[in-house]
Amino acid sequence: MLYAIISEDVDNSLDKRLAARPEHLKRLEALKEEGRLVLAGPHPAVDSDDPGSAGFSGSLIVAEFDSLEAAQRWADTDPYVAAGVYAQVRVKPFKRVLP
Repeated sequence: MLYAIISEDVDNSLDKRLAARPEHLKRLEALKEEGRLVLAGPHPAVDSDDPGSAGFSGSLIVAEFDSLEAAQRWADTDPYVAAGVYAQVRVKPFKRVLP
């Protein structure tokens, strides 16, 4: 089943994000290689593809996991969690309708 991992950043998270980004992306690449990743990306803090020093306000990942518990365990071990980037992480079942 698909799950949405919806994360909200702490204030001024950009430096923490940049430091943890390589390990964060490595885990996402692994999901992609396994054919389990639907989409992933950050929410710019301003209305721009390149928010510069404004940084990001959170992230969204939609991926396939065996269960809600498995998705939660994966989310809990994200390098952004360990680095203190996220203030909150929610994991919810997701039903893809389109496309």
